[in-house]
Amino acid sequence: MEKIPLAERMRPKTLDDFVGQKHIVGKNMLLNRAIMMGEIGSCIFYGPPGTGKTTLANIISNTLNGNFRKLNAVSSGVSDAKQVIEEARKNKTLYSKQTYLLLDECHRWNKAQSDCVLSAIEDGSIIFIGSTTENPFISMTRAIVSRCRVFEFKPLSQEDLISAMKKAVLDKTNGLGNLNVEVSEDALKHLAWASSGDLRMALNALELAVKTTPLNKDKKIVIDKTVAEQSIQKKALSIDETQFYDMLSCFCKSIRGSDTDAALYYSQRLICAGCDPLIIARRLIAHASEDIGMADSNALLLATSAMYAVQNLGLPECLIPLSHAIIYACEAEKSNSVVVALNAAKDDAENVKDDNIPNHLKNHPSINGPKTKYKYPHDYGGYVKQQYLPDSLKDKIYYVPSNNGKEKNLVRKKFK
Repeated sequence: MEKIPLAERMRPKTLDDFVGQKHIVGKNMLLNRAIMMGEIGSCIFYGPPGTGKTTLANIISNTLNGNFRKLNAVSSGVSDAKQVIEEARKNKTLYSKQTYLLLDECHRWNKAQSDCVLSAIEDGSIIFIGSTTENPFISMTRAIVSRCRVFEFKPLSQEDLISAMKKAVLDKTNGLGNLNVEVSEDALKHLAWASSGDLRMALNALELAVKTTPLNKDKKIVIDKTVAEQSIQKKALSIDETQFYDMLSCFCKSIRGSDTDAALYYSQRLICAGCDPLIIARRLIAHASEDIGMADSNALLLATSAMYAVQNLGLPECLIPLSHAIIYACEAEKSNSVVVALNAAKDDAENVKDDNIPNHLKNHPSINGPKTKYKYPHDYGGYVKQQYLPDSLKDKIYYVPSNNGKEKNLVRKKFK
């Protein structure tokens, strides 16, 4: 038992013990009701690592008394899947027992691999449960996604992580309860914060801290904040959570307000306090489009280059290109036309949902549709006026250039 990682030993076995994801498995939620009624169908669990995707798949199988088979899309192929399907069909015919196939990293399967399980999903030979950290609507074949219900998992809250770690400390059967461990609240809070919603990471760090800390004079293993920092290799912020978000807000608003000195100060204040420079780089990329946008698109290129530098150079060298990008973003002309256009298009996409797209734009135009012919823009010198939006939206204007920076010289082709 001791050789099995703590995160694995503490893996919940029932829905009552499951941590987080109340929007999916909370009382009266769809998946909770489906499991309780034994009516679970094929589904895809999508979300960050350590949020309970594999655990919930195990719980489903145990609750419904089925056979649970697990494959990893990286190391398995068509032959592995066919073997599982063959066994599943036999078990269903001979013993009336359902097989649940969990496919980890399911986005890594190509079309040929995915197609081999389609018929088994359709005829109910297996209940397919895909687990992925990538958006399945983008990374997976449409045939599989269309046959599954997608559930998005969220990072666990710090309260959930702390509760799970406390349970692991007290559990004498599977946890650390027999080791006389004492963990300070500050240490638990730091492990929860540094784990970024990943319970596996939090429990692994806790176990490492316990295993590497000697007994004190009272025969206790005491885990304080310093030990927690060393165990998870992430220095505690010298500012509290409220100050962290306040300063991050100041950094963002300084960019929007073109105050270079303030943006540089807040970025360095955060980094010196222990903030991951990647957080700064990610915010910079967002604001390069949100607040600068088409007024100076080079800001987005420089911001993404800065993030690449942070990821590949590391501290302290990466601070130079990061500061370079911050200065450029602050001094650049500002425009929020990208966000305004995005929000307007999103509002119509959610509320109008007109799928009567122009016949001449379809991949295979309808025989009985309007006989309007598609005009190939390159035959007209690169641009020709024709309808692209559905009829109900054909006169809509989402993007309106501002009068700032390079955008003020932009004349939209559709108005020529």
